[in-house]
Amino acid sequence: MQQFDQKNLIVAIALSIVIVLGFEFFWNQPRAQRERAAEAERKAAAEMVAPTSLPPVPGAAPGAGPATIGAPPAPGSLAASIAAQPNPDRTTILARAARVTIDTPVATGSITLRGGRIDDLKLTKYRQKVEKDSPPVVLLSPLGATDPYFAEFGWVSASGALALPDADTEWTADRNVLSPGNPVTLTWDNGQGLRFERKITLDDDYFFRIEQRVTNNGAAPVSLHGYSLASRVGTPTLGGYYILHEGPIGVFNEQLKEPSYQDLREKKQIPYQTRGGWIGIVDKYWLVALVPQQGVEIGARFAHALAGGLDRYQIDYLAPVQSVAPGASATHSTLLFAGAKEVRLLDLYGEKYNIPLFDRAIDFGWFYWLTKPMFIALEWIYAAVGNFGIAIILFTIAVKLLFYPLANKSYRSMAKMKLLQPEMEKLKEKYGDDRARMSQEMMQLYKRSGANPLSGCLPILIQIPVFFALYKVLFVTIEMRHAPFFGWIQDLSAHDPTSLFNLFGLIPWDVPPMLEIGVWPIVMGVTMFVQQKLNPQPVDPIQAKMFLALPFIFTVMLASFPAGLVIYWAVNNTLSILQQWIIMRGIEKAPAAAKEPSKKERGKA
Repeated sequence: MQQFDQKNLIVAIALSIVIVLGFEFFWNQPRAQRERAAEAERKAAAEMVAPTSLPPVPGAAPGAGPATIGAPPAPGSLAASIAAQPNPDRTTILARAARVTIDTPVATGSITLRGGRIDDLKLTKYRQKVEKDSPPVVLLSPLGATDPYFAEFGWVSASGALALPDADTEWTADRNVLSPGNPVTLTWDNGQGLRFERKITLDDDYFFRIEQRVTNNGAAPVSLHGYSLASRVGTPTLGGYYILHEGPIGVFNEQLKEPSYQDLREKKQIPYQTRGGWIGIVDKYWLVALVPQQGVEIGARFAHALAGGLDRYQIDYLAPVQSVAPGASATHSTLLFAGAKEVRLLDLYGEKYNIPLFDRAIDFGWFYWLTKPMFIALEWIYAAVGNFGIAIILFTIAVKLLFYPLANKSYRSMAKMKLLQPEMEKLKEKYGDDRARMSQEMMQLYKRSGANPLSGCLPILIQIPVFFALYKVLFVTIEMRHAPFFGWIQDLSAHDPTSLFNLFGLIPWDVPPMLEIGVWPIVMGVTMFVQQKLNPQPVDPIQAKMFLALPFIFTVMLASFPAGLVIYWAVNNTLSILQQWIIMRGIEKAPAAAKEPSKKERGKA
């Protein structure tokens, strides 16, 4: 029976390893390569073809609001000036129109007065790479720059042709700098009796409030829809990780929707009618989201169009129609989040503005109920110790203490199993040719000694959900990005950068990715090996060799995993070794009489 269970366990482990490695080599890596190649082609096309226009907002009449895809740039328009110089740098593009500067403690940028777009935003709190001199993350960029990405707001006519603000409208600003506590108001008059105002405020972080007002000074009523959109030109380079969603995202009628870029390219439009909610585009660590007034029925949409070899993705929503009588005004308010997906901020904004499921912009996954509380616990420990690596170690100790009673019972049973090894060898010699009889005698031996042959599975079963949840925390939360530990580990969310095959940096050789086996994965593998030596060894020598190979296999597999996760596993193994050693010593030193089963146990046997 024991051999049957061990064989099944070995087969399960072997199949799991084959599946994981096979998925990585035959699916994940080829897919990532295809996406990188496609992105390179798109960027090459972007250098030759300048973006000209956008998909219309939902419900817009032809020619109203943003121009339709494929329309030629009008002479003197922004698109025409970009097309005249297909390779301008970002600074040159930003200088082409008057701008209002954005200045906050965590971001800098500007708003173009030509079109009134928020199209320039750098997140000064975050660097592109872990190096101290790395430039800040660029989130939003204007049309004509590399990877244009911007937010736009306006009105769509529901009562015929009207002169409305568009991409070439020259707005007037009442101040030159937008900062927390110092809002900016943009104004424009269409010369036909309509006066438009756009008041933009922001907080100390990443939330903009855009309040639009139109005043009808004409003689006839007009009907208008307010709209908001965010547009992204070009498909971003994706990590290709199946456990992480990157792309369109939204919550409509309290339900989370996450279509992929591929879905959107195939369907072209994915519309939703919803009361409140939000819509956005999410990257691994960044989010641009539009939040309408909650409780109001809107038409929201994910949209895609292809022009000039460029993918254009757009999220937008159209507010209900408003009739503006002569002498009256209409308003439309939108919240724009453009920044880092910090858990604290998303929770704060979700509660403050009653935004449903706003924290789901962070892909905590199916184990949300475990993953998010784990992050909260780690952040709480981090606040006390100031280092996420130390926080992970202390968290590991806390988990071990939490499951100590179960693990202790399991390790005691495993210790008894190890003491039975000589008797198991005798049974193998005596009944080696009769497997059925040998299994029967071994089961009797287990019952007499009170040992459980499956006891070793319990610590692993306990560790698996914690391991996976911690993996998600390290992988998806920006708080772990570029979080240092000590020494060479400067980013707990990235793999250990050292490698055994260049003697940990002593040999000037660029190690291939598959050979990057760092110090911490080796420490993890050693602790796993020692822990196996403390466990009862399989009677079958072939099974014993297979189990002996597992630490080496897991060392190679986990070498590419986040360093924080490998540190957790190594520390957990070390604590398990200490716990097993103490229990084993106690049982070995116990009097012989204490090792014999009680009368009650013999009676049960």
